[in-house]
Amino acid sequence: MKRRAVQILCSSLGRRRREYRRLVAWSLVQAVPALLSGWIVARAVDRGFLADRPATGFLWLGVLAVAHLVGAWGTRHATLGLASLIEPFRDELVTLVTTGTLHRSARLGGPADTAGVARLTEHVERARDAYGAIVLFVQGFVVTAVAVLVGLAGLDPLLLVLVLPPLLIGLALFLAALRTMAAHQREVILADERIAEVTSALTGGLRDVVACGAEDRVRAETAVQVDAAARAAVSLARLTALRTAALGISGWVPLLLILLGAPWLVRNGVTAGAILGAVSYVSQALQPALQGFVRGLGSSGLWLMVTVGRMAEIAVEPDRHETAEAGSRTATAHMPVRPGGARVEARGLTFGYARSAEPVIRDLHLVLRPGEHLAVVGPSGAGKSTLAALIAGVLEPQAGQVRLDGVPVRALGSGESLARLRVLIPQEAYVFAGTLRENLTYLAPGAPSADVESAVRSVGAAPLVDRLGGYDAPLTPGDLSAGERQLLALARALLPAPRLTLLDEATCHLDPVAEAIAEEAFARRPGTLVVVAHRISSALRADRVLVMDGTRVGLGTHQELLTGSALYRDLVGHWGVAQPSPAPLGSMVTPSPTPWRSEWHRSGSVPRSSW
Repeated sequence: MKRRAVQILCSSLGRRRREYRRLVAWSLVQAVPALLSGWIVARAVDRGFLADRPATGFLWLGVLAVAHLVGAWGTRHATLGLASLIEPFRDELVTLVTTGTLHRSARLGGPADTAGVARLTEHVERARDAYGAIVLFVQGFVVTAVAVLVGLAGLDPLLLVLVLPPLLIGLALFLAALRTMAAHQREVILADERIAEVTSALTGGLRDVVACGAEDRVRAETAVQVDAAARAAVSLARLTALRTAALGISGWVPLLLILLGAPWLVRNGVTAGAILGAVSYVSQALQPALQGFVRGLGSSGLWLMVTVGRMAEIAVEPDRHETAEAGSRTATAHMPVRPGGARVEARGLTFGYARSAEPVIRDLHLVLRPGEHLAVVGPSGAGKSTLAALIAGVLEPQAGQVRLDGVPVRALGSGESLARLRVLIPQEAYVFAGTLRENLTYLAPGAPSADVESAVRSVGAAPLVDRLGGYDAPLTPGDLSAGERQLLALARALLPAPRLTLLDEATCHLDPVAEAIAEEAFARRPGTLVVVAHRISSALRADRVLVMDGTRVGLGTHQELLTGSALYRDLVGHWGVAQPSPAPLGSMVTPSPTPWRSEWHRSGSVPRSSW
């Protein structure tokens, strides 16, 4: 991690050598007071005040004032020139973080990388500020230290004997402690990310937490992460004692040695002005530069190294969970795709959104034959979408397992290989800015134009393609209705010809005629189909129907369930048999009223359970 961080920092500077050389040039101007201050003080004392010529002494002090004005001018330009280094570096960090966050969030079975929000906001901005401080302080300290040592040698080489050894000892102690400080700083960074992950999950599921009475458990789990962050911060703060010790040895011991060694220096021919000049060099130039260097490198520098290393780690390396599953994924990522549908087996499937909450699905056993068409129906909140997500491998069950052709679904590959095995289309279809063709071939890059046109015609989206201006027309997601987005997602899902397709109310914004055309397109292809039904008409087209009502389920054909399931009879009875008149294809911008809801309104009654 440290090596990668150093490479990124050096690479950023290497690409901007011209800007950095300009910054160093202004830093040399900034160091003019550090170079001349002690020498001018020595001249003012020896040739002015001690020689009983105060005018000469004040003249030298005027020269010192001019030197400080020159240094202030250099400081201004050095600070302004810093922007040309830190702003491009910030852009590079944003790219690095975005790449890593997308990589982790796109993992099969993994949650979105919500800690990426902390890295993209707080961490990037702090790294940007730290980078600027480090560049300014480190090169400023180097230039100032060299100027002070040259100035001391110009006054009298004996002064170097008192200043140089403690300076080097203190710096060595500080640099030796940096490794330990970096490890503690990394713990602080990781603790911040864990808190971001916990709070993001808590915000998204706040209503469920309250509904399930899980406040105490969530509070306890959150408190664990907060306490861990506090412990990491305290451990890092304790190491500031080493930083203080290093600063004392490097900055204050030389000053003490000069004062204590003044008699010895005088006996060896060092003038009083030279001694006062040395004191000026140490107290007015070396100490401020040293304080900026130690404090900057010990806080901003550590944060910069650890944060950039963490960003690089996330962008390039898989996390521990991915590494643990690498063996099983390697074995299945290139699993050959056989023609026909997939065999789906769910054994002992149990899932709840909190361990203290009642499971949404409990001990479910389900086997789908290759090529079978299953409809999943039930009232809202019965767990239909949860079951689809479990079968797709998006959620991990608390107990049991889902297998696709005998392989655990969460051990499957990713990308195109996964899209050929199974495709899940949620209720809210995803459409991105780009051409229409790019949206349609998202799961099957390089698909032939004939296949694209066939998929579009099969789901009834040809009029929509014509209205949008053809396959190469630019697409703006906000210009499409919910039904139009669903049509594009349905056509997209046909292209990789997956062995298993899961439609999670993926046609809810289409009218009944358009919905029938789309579902029949999937039913005709040689693949297993699971439809989380929005209308009972979807169940009439299925081979078998799974009725869900909490943890109670019923499985059978339409006729079998009419006989054996009161809930299914209730759902069918309140649906009504009248079909709306066929609507022209492409008129799916606004969904038609749900048929069974209209039936309830006409009858003036409300059924026992609703969709």
